[in-house]
Amino acid sequence: MPIRLTYLITDLKVGGVPLHLYRLATRLPRDQVQVRVISLADEGPVGVRLRQAGVPVQTCGARSALDVRALGRLWRLLRADRPDILHALLFHANIAARVVGPLAGVPIGRILCEIQTVERERRWHLVVDNLTCRLCRCEIGNSPSVVEHLHRRAHIPASRLRCEWGAVDVDAIATAAPAVREELGVGRGEALVLWTGRLDPVKGFEEMLAGFSMACKGQAVKLVLVGEGPYRSTVETLIREHGLDEQVLMPGRREDVPSLLRSADLFLFCSRTEGLPNAVLEAMAAGVPVVCTDVPGCRDLIRHGETGCLVRPGDPAAIARGLKMALTDEPSSRRMGRAAQGWVRQKLNSACWIPHWLALYRAIINGNPL
Repeated sequence: MPIRLTYLITDLKVGGVPLHLYRLATRLPRDQVQVRVISLADEGPVGVRLRQAGVPVQTCGARSALDVRALGRLWRLLRADRPDILHALLFHANIAARVVGPLAGVPIGRILCEIQTVERERRWHLVVDNLTCRLCRCEIGNSPSVVEHLHRRAHIPASRLRCEWGAVDVDAIATAAPAVREELGVGRGEALVLWTGRLDPVKGFEEMLAGFSMACKGQAVKLVLVGEGPYRSTVETLIREHGLDEQVLMPGRREDVPSLLRSADLFLFCSRTEGLPNAVLEAMAAGVPVVCTDVPGCRDLIRHGETGCLVRPGDPAAIARGLKMALTDEPSSRRMGRAAQGWVRQKLNSACWIPHWLALYRAIINGNPL
């Protein structure tokens, strides 16, 4: 019989973790795994994509983190169709899985929880994580930095932690047709610096735009910020304050990110903290030279001077120096882009990713050591 697998996630907005779930849910072999997705919140854009791909999506309608009625809806959904494995992602879903899952009849040994960021802003998350970590089989981090952080800061025993790297489809990204730069507003002879992701304060737009202004203002360089999020109005204000209205473009959310990456001359990423940034991973798979901040997650992917350029986080001057180096020393940038693509193809290619997850799920079903 197929494994009945339920993914539980805090929400299905466009972001790294929901898209990670999407890749898992749509690529697991359907003759071996019967997948369902439950969102504590509403369906969201990624939920729509899941349904269109034939994956059932159910929602609990939580309006806030304190909406306990959503936990009752979750209990009913799990009780009515009890999964063989409950795999939760993101902090609130993890806690809900640990509390509600056993009450609904899901054995603790078949509950997986996954964290994909190094949490620095809400320390109480780490306290709650520690207090409840024994109510699941194990906690998964998507990079060594995340696992180390959970062990050192949340004091979760190493025996209860497991590292499962993220992955991307390297061939699909590397062979995408390049986007037409002129349609983005990038003229002939202009360099295209790209950023993709969710417009959020943690992404470091203040220092990114300050650094870009120092390095590129008035030059034939365009910075294209692809994505949406709650920080959009603030980013637009920052662009105006730096006088970058003609050089920084915000086309919103796009579905052709691989094509955009294939057209870019450089990928810029200035986050203040990460887990394993999918945006950087995709840029590496496309062979685009990367300049990013030296923070957990990013430093798991980038080896400075070999597969990209790491700069000091929160430092506009360091970001400006990294930009200038990457844009002026094209041979070195191209070499690092090729090296990054080769490393991702060898280490984090999704061709080997799904069989690995399937083996993990089977080990849990069979009660084998992880």
